[in-house]
Amino acid sequence: MKPNSQTSPLFLTALLLAVLSLSWAQDAKSSPQKSEAQPAAATAPVDPKVRNSAVEQVTELAADDESDAEKKEAEDTIKVARPVNSDPVQIYGWREKVRMADMPDLLNAKLDTGAMTSSLHAENQQLFERDGKKWVKFVLTDPSKPDSKRYDIEAPLSRLVRIKEPGGQSIQRNVVRLSFQLGDRKIKSEFTLNNRNNMTCPVLIGLKTIQVLGWVDPTRTYLADDKIFR
Repeated sequence: MKPNSQTSPLFLTALLLAVLSLSWAQDAKSSPQKSEAQPAAATAPVDPKVRNSAVEQVTELAADDESDAEKKEAEDTIKVARPVNSDPVQIYGWREKVRMADMPDLLNAKLDTGAMTSSLHAENQQLFERDGKKWVKFVLTDPSKPDSKRYDIEAPLSRLVRIKEPGGQSIQRNVVRLSFQLGDRKIKSEFTLNNRNNMTCPVLIGLKTIQVLGWVDPTRTYLADDKIFR
C-alpha cells in the first residue's frame, strides 16, 4: 500500500479500526463454540505480519500528514516574515547624535521603539502669532551638560496633545514639526515639546520616525556613521 500524503486523518483512523475489527472477528470465529448446529468451516486467522504491516502503513500515513502540516506552517511563517522588498535598510544604535533644526552642535538622541511620537527638551516655551498662524518659541539645550549652548528655536505649532502623567494628572503639550539630521539622513518629524531634565537624552526619536529611518540595534550605540545595512 503506497502512502498518500493527502489522505485525511479521519480516513486513516477508520482504516485502522477496520483492520483491527476484521482481525478480532476472525479470531472469534476460530475459537471453539458450543452449539447444536453443524460447526462452520474454520477460517484461517489473520497473519500477524499482515496485521502489523497494515498498522505500520496507517501510522506512516498519519506521520506523513503531520509532517506535511508542519511544512505548511513553516512556509506560512516564512511568508509572513519575508521583507516587503529587498532594498537595503540602515541599522542605527539605540543612542545616536542628531543635529536639530540646522543648529551647529550635535545632541544625544535616544531611538525608542516603545514611544510612538518623538520628544524634544524645550525651555521657556512661548506661543505667538505670525501671519495669522500660531507659532512656538522655545530654548533648545542639553540639560545634562551645564556648559551646553542654548539656542532659540521658532517653529509653527502643529497641534496640541494631552499627556497623562504617572500621578494621573493630564498636561497639555505643544507639538511642532522640525527637521533634523541623523548621519546622512535629513528628515522632518513631529516633536512633542517637553521638559526632559531627568531623561538620558534631550531628544527622543519615536517609532513613527524610526519606521522612516530604518532599524534599531538595542545593544549598540552610535552606528549612523558606520553605515551598516542589511
